[in-house]
Amino acid sequence: MIHYITSNGVGNAWVGNELSQLSQRNIPFVLHSLHGPQQTYFKSPAVNEINQKTKFIYPISPVKLMAAVCSGPFVFGQHFWFALLNSFFGRKESFSVRLKSILHFAVACVWAKSLKGKPVSLIHSQWVNSCGTVAMYGAWLLDKPFSFTGHAADLFRERCALKDKIVRADFIVCISSFHRDFYIEEGADPDKLIIAYCGIDTSLFKPPTSETSEGPVRIISSARLVEKKGLGYLIDACQQLVGHETFTCTIAGSGPLLSELREHIDKLGLSELVFLTGKPILQEEIPEFMASGDIYCLPCVWADDGDVDGVPQMLMEAMACGVPVISTQLAGIPDLIEHERSGLLVEPSNATSLAQAITRLADDRGLREQLAAQGREKVLNSFDIAHCLEPLFEKYRQAIARGSAQ
Repeated sequence: MIHYITSNGVGNAWVGNELSQLSQRNIPFVLHSLHGPQQTYFKSPAVNEINQKTKFIYPISPVKLMAAVCSGPFVFGQHFWFALLNSFFGRKESFSVRLKSILHFAVACVWAKSLKGKPVSLIHSQWVNSCGTVAMYGAWLLDKPFSFTGHAADLFRERCALKDKIVRADFIVCISSFHRDFYIEEGADPDKLIIAYCGIDTSLFKPPTSETSEGPVRIISSARLVEKKGLGYLIDACQQLVGHETFTCTIAGSGPLLSELREHIDKLGLSELVFLTGKPILQEEIPEFMASGDIYCLPCVWADDGDVDGVPQMLMEAMACGVPVISTQLAGIPDLIEHERSGLLVEPSNATSLAQAITRLADDRGLREQLAAQGREKVLNSFDIAHCLEPLFEKYRQAIARGSAQ
């Protein structure tokens, strides 16, 4: 049995997609989550069933937490002491991270106690921040293998005890070559690293059957409205297009920067050209949204708080729908978008370069069609979830086989 732990269950679209693939392959798993999801972004009955079966770790009463720690030496033996010592004296990034590690060790005692005596072949953490700490200590207490997939904020903005986790992991999933290089720089054994792209179900996304619009070029984007998506630069780029291109720009999504971005649009006098929907897109609604655009832009940046995108799923979905894409040379994005072959890449935080790339595609329908076709081919060949996760699924099968042999 694979015990899969994450921060908010299927509240992230990628988790729902990955676990749906596990179900289709009959790989047995249980999903654990620190918290319940605020929103699932799916209409799928299969994903809703996964959500209903998720084991949520929080809330935990202080009495239960204390009882689990006090009984830990009797329940887990020497593994309790080694894990406890690591929480106090392991390699941590700061004093506050050390305090959080001690707390998460206690949480792991509660969680691991609930798994004692149950079939556990592998504990895998999707993200390697707080849920990764609980996963690492839980696996340590149970003397079971541990692995993780790191993405973006969990590796940078919310990094905690990363070097400890790299050492303890039986294997590490890299979602791009950028991530593989990053782990090696952090001291990881290259033999522990596997590349498994975060893919999509390409069968759900097809190019539009209607002809391209003859009116203003339609720029679209979609994302959670946070700094790392770089949407302020897209708005600035649109301001530079005024007087040179006839266009509209629609940005779908919600998030903490909604009011700020609306004010920015109004300040630049773009309210008749740039529109914010203020609503997230459900997975099942994405093809219709992509069909409404001629160019998809997601100008990701490295946020001031250290957050960054790994390989944005929305870019894959746009490419699978046959929409030419523009993004930035950042993190794992070049693994997905080969500049001038499967899309265009510009430097992050550069509205002028972004405006030039948009102008180039707006003025050259042939290039748009070429990049759209090659972009879709790239996603079909390398980012179809039915194939790109196979290295990870093979690791799961091997873990289950070893567990059955013991």
